[in-house]
Amino acid sequence: MGEGRKGADMSVDSQTYRDAMARLGAAVNVVTTGTLDDPVGFTASAVCSVSDAPPTLLVCMNRASRARAAFHAGSPLCINVLSAGQRDISGTFAGPLDMYERFTVGHWTTLATGAPVLEEAVASFDCTLDRVVEVGTHSVLFGVVEAIRIGAPVGGLVYFNRAYHMLPHGGREH
Repeated sequence: MGEGRKGADMSVDSQTYRDAMARLGAAVNVVTTGTLDDPVGFTASAVCSVSDAPPTLLVCMNRASRARAAFHAGSPLCINVLSAGQRDISGTFAGPLDMYERFTVGHWTTLATGAPVLEEAVASFDCTLDRVVEVGTHSVLFGVVEAIRIGAPVGGLVYFNRAYHMLPHGGREH
């Protein structure tokens, strides 16, 4: 097994790290908090499952994001998984528009927590933000899932090698 770091010769520069991480494909999501009257949201690809007991997800968010201040322990958090045809929504939530303008794209509702839920999402995980852990330049948001909405069986949208790619729907519904 590994012996851990043995000095400066093993350091990795940040550009090499970013270039390698670009080759780690990930689903594209819109992460929201607030309410339908005061919504906040951003695009994220750094989302993953933590546990199924209790159902918990994590999302990584740049601390410099203008949306960061709205996400705190106890607040609602919804991860909306985008479909192959929703690249425009991803761009809207990643761009310079103010929060209200971002939410003019798509149709929005709520589930258990009151966070905005994208009706057209492939899946939506409605969570309560359990804790925030600061790591380097990012905040890691841990959400305990309170409700799930599974959308239409369509293909997914992934981000790989600094570009969007559409995945066909190939699974079976259970």
